[in-house]
Amino acid sequence: MRYLADHGVGHLSLRPMAVALGMSPHRLMHHFGPKDVMVSAALKRATDIQEEVQAQWFVEDPEMTQPALFRRWWDWITTDPANLALVRLGLEAATLDATITSLPMEVRAEQIGVWRTEIEGRFVAGGVPAHTAAIEASIAKATFTGLMVDLMASGETERLTESLHEYLRTLEQRLSILVPVCESHTGRTSDSKSPE
Repeated sequence: MRYLADHGVGHLSLRPMAVALGMSPHRLMHHFGPKDVMVSAALKRATDIQEEVQAQWFVEDPEMTQPALFRRWWDWITTDPANLALVRLGLEAATLDATITSLPMEVRAEQIGVWRTEIEGRFVAGGVPAHTAAIEASIAKATFTGLMVDLMASGETERLTESLHEYLRTLEQRLSILVPVCESHTGRTSDSKSPE
């Protein structure tokens, strides 16, 4: 996985990868299977690592909001080049054509979908209507992903960090409007109590 994170999947060749791992291409294929299987396994491991990181954050702060979570992710990505490389691996897999990566559509789609679905779930849990949550989660994920792509291309951390914080202020304001609207439509208020 670390080799792929450092070198990318766009022009992956088994021979250099085998040399880097200290084995022959034949032995590499024997142990890990075809290229698409190896890449899929590496992507799953990269996702698992990120989910473990996120799970620890929620242990530390169970009430963390989605905007706060985005800030934690941005800090994690921008403080260690290895973390950025790990994230880049997933973005490459999602955006490069299957003729380049040999990855099935469902594997590529999962690189974006798994995170967008989590965001949507948090919005719904916070009181945002399901359809609205799906739209807002798509916008939020696309915005964060766009900022990451800009970071990878430009390296302008200061500008992009300021941009992220400005977007998250807007997102917080948007969510504060959406939740009371939802509560008014369902007959609930923010200080309503459960019947005894």
